[in-house]
Amino acid sequence: MPEIQNFTMNFGPQHPAAHGVLRLVLEMDGEVIQRADPHIGLLHRATEKLAESKPFNQSIGYMDRLDYVSMMCNEHGYVLAIEKLLGVTPPVRAKYIRTMFDEITRILNHLMWLGAHGLDIGAMTMFLYCFREREDLMDCYEAVSGTRMHATYYRPGGVFRDLPERMPKYQASPHRTQKNLKKMNENRSGTLLDFIESFIDRFPGCVDDYETLLTDNRIWKQRTVNIGVVSPERAKQLGFSGPMLRGSGVVWDLRKMQPYEVYETLDFDIPVGVNGDCYDRYLVRIEEMRQSNRIIKQCVDWLRENPGPVVLDDHKITPPTRIEMKDDMESLIHHFKLFTEGYCVPEGEAYAAIEHPKGEFGCYIISDGANKPYRVKIRAPGFPHLAAMNEMVTGHMLADVVAVIGSQDIVFGEIDR
Repeated sequence: MPEIQNFTMNFGPQHPAAHGVLRLVLEMDGEVIQRADPHIGLLHRATEKLAESKPFNQSIGYMDRLDYVSMMCNEHGYVLAIEKLLGVTPPVRAKYIRTMFDEITRILNHLMWLGAHGLDIGAMTMFLYCFREREDLMDCYEAVSGTRMHATYYRPGGVFRDLPERMPKYQASPHRTQKNLKKMNENRSGTLLDFIESFIDRFPGCVDDYETLLTDNRIWKQRTVNIGVVSPERAKQLGFSGPMLRGSGVVWDLRKMQPYEVYETLDFDIPVGVNGDCYDRYLVRIEEMRQSNRIIKQCVDWLRENPGPVVLDDHKITPPTRIEMKDDMESLIHHFKLFTEGYCVPEGEAYAAIEHPKGEFGCYIISDGANKPYRVKIRAPGFPHLAAMNEMVTGHMLADVVAVIGSQDIVFGEIDR
């Protein structure tokens, strides 16, 4: 028998299962991993430094690009921190809209995760199913903000605008029959709320389909059960949050423990795992999609019944309407000053954290009284998870690295920032 040599191997940065530009240097003993050393910084865009060089309201779009799968949730943390510093509270309708879009974003994130994680481990169909549902939710983003991904929809003092009264429709094309076109536009004849409602009515059935394919699938369980196990105590020590922490059996969710917006008025449950392995983290996220669906339903019902303002009327921090701007000199000045200089934020510091789809996303801002932040520090949820990579994969096989990275749900924009 030839002796098996220890060797060092690069996993990434161009690897289909590395989920971004992750370079893992693996020390292998045959097929078994002795040590994993993550190399990061290949996607560093200096987001925090850039935010310190711009007025507060011009950095909201940068936040979208941190975790480019959970766009509005990133904005939310940043906007909440600015609102704390300013001492303002948005109107109730704006809070409900934010809560609803946070949960739409959570479903978007988990669908992307499930599709990619499935593809990594060999479940091809999952990817196609998940992207089918993502399409509709991307249309909701587009309806409110004009763009499918980087929405810049949340603003200090509320949201950019109210929910639209009609949905964009598919247009006739040589590739679509009239019958197909009619079917595609069936649920687009009403308002955005009608469109979201039709989605949440059918989404639980879609989640059932995902579970039929995976939950009791023999191959799926062989690839995920008892892989990357983290005990509850260790998960807390490592700074885990979100599904990674709850998958290890720790009941911790900022929506319940430190409620923000309108979460304390809503009825939903927190799914918790038992074994802390990849399979439990999968089950937690699947159940989270069902719970998000419940929350969106409650928000839709409330928003139907309660019209009202969606942004503060204080033109020192929110722009006047286009009509006001074109008719009234003072509004024009407000508009010009807001978009060139922004506004000065009182001296002080604030930390705001939200339950982002991947864990606790926090934004710490120090203001020195100027129109731009003195310091911005972002607490990205994926960073501590990646830091635990070595511990989670040591002793496992090379193929299990893919399962562990998938179950961590890593996006590199927020890790490298």
